[in-house]
Amino acid sequence: MAKPPPPAPLDSEDEPAFDLQGADGGAGGEAGDERGFFAEQATKSGGLKKRSAVSETVETADAHYHGHRDRLRERYRESGDTALADYEILELLLFRLIPRRDTKPIAKALIARFGSLAGVFGAQPALLQEVKGVGENVALELKLIASVAQRMLKSEIRGRQVLSSWSSVIDYCHTAMAYESTEQFRILFLDKRNALIADEVQGRGTVDHTPVYPREVVKRALELSATAIILVHNHPSGDPTPSRADIDMTKMIVDTAKPLGITVHDHIIIGRDGHASLRGLRLI
Repeated sequence: MAKPPPPAPLDSEDEPAFDLQGADGGAGGEAGDERGFFAEQATKSGGLKKRSAVSETVETADAHYHGHRDRLRERYRESGDTALADYEILELLLFRLIPRRDTKPIAKALIARFGSLAGVFGAQPALLQEVKGVGENVALELKLIASVAQRMLKSEIRGRQVLSSWSSVIDYCHTAMAYESTEQFRILFLDKRNALIADEVQGRGTVDHTPVYPREVVKRALELSATAIILVHNHPSGDPTPSRADIDMTKMIVDTAKPLGITVHDHIIIGRDGHASLRGLRLI
């Protein structure tokens, strides 16, 4: 029986192609498409997980400071300001001004920069804005609050006998002037009952000097029909000790006012940590 002839060798043109890449560039046809699909899904899944993790971190941070705000408000509601430190009082105010940020670091930075709560409210807006997180609007709002406090204290002495409300006078002058960056010369004009007629800033100067003209002081007193005055100025250095120039200027005003029936009750010098009375020191 004759053996069948061996199969003819395949020509290279007749050889079936096992292309490793599909026609569309995918990996191996359908199998390549499936691998590409799952790889794509894995990438999307990883991206979603990353976005989810970031979202959870933001939400956790939001929940943290909102929870802190709620607890701080509750402490104030239950116990008042005595339960809070100065920076926490400032935090409460900043909650409304900076609604979407943790205000605790900002409050602490303000206290650290200006030394106290009074120092913060006495600071100029430009200086407040040097603290990170404090913009123009926040600085102006803080100054508005300071102005309200000054008005409240001023209302305590307006129309009242000033000499019998001396502590209120000192409190008002300290709030209005202690943290000014330059010298300010203020005069309280009184009527014959020693009630406050007017409170005017007559001069502003440099960090250690302000020009004062005794005749102008007396002239203004006559215009207001004042029978007595109290002189007040601040020392930006913080030390209220009167200088030789302070004493000499006060005596000149006393000598100019006395012949016209105007009494100089006192000259008060305001510093950050206290005040000095020239009459109390027997210097007038």
